[in-house]
Amino acid sequence: MCVREHNYWLTTVAMPTPDAAYPLPDSVDVAVIGAGYTGLSAARTLAKSNARVAVLEAETIGWGASSRNGGMVLTGLKLGVNKLISMYGRERTQRMYAASLASIDCVEQIVGEEAIECSFSRCGHLEVACKQKHFDDYGHQAEVIAREFNHHLRIVPKDELRTEIGSDIYFGGMVDEVSAGLNPAQYVAGLARAAKNPGAAIFERARVEKLESAFHRGTKGWKVSTARGVLWARDVFVGTSGYTGSVTPGLKKKIIPIGSYIIATEILPPALASELSPHNRMIYDSKNYLYYYRLTPDRRMLFGGRAAFFPETEQTIRESAEILRRGMIHVYPRLRDTKVEYVWGGTLDFAFDIIPHAGQLDGIYFAVGYAGHGVAMATYQGQKMAEWIVGGKNDNPFVGIPFRGAPLGLYNGTPWFLPLAGAWYKFLDWVS
Repeated sequence: MCVREHNYWLTTVAMPTPDAAYPLPDSVDVAVIGAGYTGLSAARTLAKSNARVAVLEAETIGWGASSRNGGMVLTGLKLGVNKLISMYGRERTQRMYAASLASIDCVEQIVGEEAIECSFSRCGHLEVACKQKHFDDYGHQAEVIAREFNHHLRIVPKDELRTEIGSDIYFGGMVDEVSAGLNPAQYVAGLARAAKNPGAAIFERARVEKLESAFHRGTKGWKVSTARGVLWARDVFVGTSGYTGSVTPGLKKKIIPIGSYIIATEILPPALASELSPHNRMIYDSKNYLYYYRLTPDRRMLFGGRAAFFPETEQTIRESAEILRRGMIHVYPRLRDTKVEYVWGGTLDFAFDIIPHAGQLDGIYFAVGYAGHGVAMATYQGQKMAEWIVGGKNDNPFVGIPFRGAPLGLYNGTPWFLPLAGAWYKFLDWVS
């Protein structure tokens, strides 16, 4: 199998290119670390509120997960609603779920206001059941979500599933019409332009190397040392997700970076594409070690999953291409002779409780832990955290919940346990 090891999405967009010679300012109101969805959304909101903002990116705009993901703008959270209620109570869970719905509106509003051409579409998502037990649980989930959150899902029994997906391997499905899809690279490029227009400055190749508490003209803040120089910021906001580094060690110890991998096929004939996904849904299955897939706007089958838990390397990307191709053919036998043209990987961020977290840690603002729901939730969290920083408005349900690291302090930010975790989740999928 001859596959190009390259992110397909990047072939569809010209990323903004900030002037590499433009110097860092001496001081800003807010230094934002990371030019992905979280950081750029925050920078846009901050700049619109007349704050002086510098976005500091270690690589280039959208270099991390923000350009490498599946482009799924999903409602809900990674954990089930009953688990959330047991952990956080009914009122907090209702606010969390409402935030997940509002995050879709947030993306749609930004796309509309900023005229971002990224193929945004409210196509809905489809979750498919890999076992009868999983499907039996869908009805209960839908009942709880309707009762507690006034949000309605549609259950699709196995004998009707062909109306939603051209595959016969599943036991039924559940549709949420509110979710959306987009081109993630085009979206992050548009988000960067939307941040720059009101005045946010974006600096690429400006890896933050050190943060130190420091005063400037009598105001307490932060001395921010980067690969491109030093600046002072009154506040610092971190939105680095799975690429969180040692400059914020307290945060790094609370985040697990997990690899996710994607293949994209050649362009499919219209009739075949329509058969495989009649409503062009964002689709994922019910396993812990899941697959997720969709049609791209130009009719390629994009098929992703946790083919390897470790963050991306040349070896894991190469191995993942064949694993994902086998998975795709298992779901869609008709694609057996279809050419796979692209494979790439990226790094997601999971908190130990698999819930997004936001707030302040060691005096620094942050938002992380999206667990595969980052397109919508990262955009939303960036906006909400910016409103808090610039205006003191804090109505974010993910602020203030316990943010614990590994038990007994057994994790320092290097995910040595990922092979064990992968084996455990495969075991759970087998016995569930």
